[in-house]
Amino acid sequence: MQRQITARLTGAVMLLTALMSGPAAAASEQQCNWQPERAVTVIVPWSTGGGTDANTRQLATLLEKAMGVPFNVVNRTGGNGVVGHTMLARSRPDGYTIGAATVEIDTMHWIGLTDLTYRDITPIALFDRPTASVLVNKDSPYQSLNDLLQEAREHPGKLTASGTAQGGIWHLALAGMLKAEGMAPDAIRWIPSQGAGPALKELMAGGVDVATPALSEAKSQIDQGEVRALAYMSDTPMKALPEVPLTAKELKSGWTMSSFVTLSGPKGLPDNIACSYEKAVRQAVNSDAWARFRKSRGTSVVFEDRQQTEQTLASTDRKLGDVIQSVGLAK
Repeated sequence: MQRQITARLTGAVMLLTALMSGPAAAASEQQCNWQPERAVTVIVPWSTGGGTDANTRQLATLLEKAMGVPFNVVNRTGGNGVVGHTMLARSRPDGYTIGAATVEIDTMHWIGLTDLTYRDITPIALFDRPTASVLVNKDSPYQSLNDLLQEAREHPGKLTASGTAQGGIWHLALAGMLKAEGMAPDAIRWIPSQGAGPALKELMAGGVDVATPALSEAKSQIDQGEVRALAYMSDTPMKALPEVPLTAKELKSGWTMSSFVTLSGPKGLPDNIACSYEKAVRQAVNSDAWARFRKSRGTSVVFEDRQQTEQTLASTDRKLGDVIQSVGLAK
């Protein structure tokens, strides 16, 4: 009896092996093999000079080398991020237009800027997770985060800040922090910008008192002494700037806030094209060139595949929706 059972099991295994090595396996091997035959347009919804732009351009360079056609990065700013994200979502889903869909795809619809949501794009991969900071001009009188917040408590509305669009992630980082510390979300007034690059220029020129972009986006300005970092909205130091105080330790609320950047395509992007891009991005972020680039910016290599990215988009939409409602920005 035992021999009969063993023989049956052996036969089943042989049959399964044969099936796996037959047409099913061949079909699987044929997937994720799409290659562009002409130039690809890569949309960035934010201005040059910021972290999204820098990371996307580096990724595009590596994809260009891997896939053998030009990857042309174009900055489509405006509408607090709506213009670029809408252009990406409404492009033809043929693989020749992809883009950097940022965390604002999970915030814009909550504040009434657009009906566009993460459901209107096809996530390919997540390749950056920047964390907010609190920055001031080199000549600012505020020497610590507590100094800054004390001024905001005593003179609400006097100070101004920038970093991204109205209701964008760096705005939510500031408004959420203020609310968590018992102040009005607009105790420091928000001045919208087209991204971290323009906001940092305004900060250095004295046009605003505070900027709250990713700490990595301001690393060169910090290194050059143009701006000072009062805080990093994290519970873990940034390796390249470990001396920057952590909000998790400095604040009673322990407030933290981070963002993300994805490579995405329009809704309806065929699976073979999406998984081909996912495969190429995975190879790019595992390359020495990408590791060197990330190190130069003081950041670690991060990667999420299509399924993980879709889950991140969905869960973040819910979480940030709660934050937007709590700070009174929902419409």
